[in-house]
Amino acid sequence: MAHTADVITELTADHREMDETFDILEQAVPAAERQTAAERLTIELVRHAVAEEEHLFPTLREVLPDGDLIADREIAEHARMEKILKDLEGLDADRPRFDQLVVALRAEVTAHVWDEEENLFPRLRETCAQEALERMGDGVRRAKLRAPRSPATPPAPAPGIGLVDHARGLVTGRSPR
Repeated sequence: MAHTADVITELTADHREMDETFDILEQAVPAAERQTAAERLTIELVRHAVAEEEHLFPTLREVLPDGDLIADREIAEHARMEKILKDLEGLDADRPRFDQLVVALRAEVTAHVWDEEENLFPRLRETCAQEALERMGDGVRRAKLRAPRSPATPPAPAPGIGLVDHARGLVTGRSPR
């Protein structure tokens, strides 16, 4: 059997991808490029959050003594990030509020990533068998494939449905809220 990337490797790669997209978002000059980068970041974050919620958090709850507390905290962090993403939806990238929200979002994401990589992932690696980590990695990869890679990828959101809810609906297979 071929060795596949485990959940920690998959999620860490997502973290680096998000860092790169934040860099593009913060360095892009034309508002249209910034808008596109923000939409791509929205999709990346939602794909990542749903993959964690479906494939990582149930395991945390099962194998760590404080797993319920950790999973609940992570879900609350995801909700705060998605709130900022929703606030960004439809906001012109040349507005000062856009920049403020990007800074707030990056702070949330950076703190979340740091905690996962420095605290959670090492605990998970100590607690779970490599086979279990690889199974979760497979699940994460499958979940991420259900969402578009870019905002231009069909199908487009239905009228009145924002990008956050649309991406979450695609990844979970459920209709947007």
